[in-house]
Amino acid sequence: MFSHVVIFWTNPANPNSADELLAGCEKYLQPIPGVLHYHAGKMVPSHRSVVDQSYQIALNLVFTDKKSQDDYQIHPLHLEFVEKVFKRVCTKVVVYDFA
Repeated sequence: MFSHVVIFWTNPANPNSADELLAGCEKYLQPIPGVLHYHAGKMVPSHRSVVDQSYQIALNLVFTDKKSQDDYQIHPLHLEFVEKVFKRVCTKVVVYDFA
């Protein structure tokens, strides 16, 4: 298994940016072949100090292996997502990959 976790900070000047990002993830990323598990959602507030609450959206994708994730990165739908959605509504991103 290979997990690809992406944490997004959206543009605070656009109050719809989080919803637009989620819609873009659903439209462009979920249908890409090789994704075994797809989950995207908004940050959930917590009273625990160890929980990072500075971001707006998280994406968790699971693949069978690193090769599948590498193929995902260059898939036309992923590239279209980056250009049409990510660059327009996000100010920062952090990625965590692990196997």
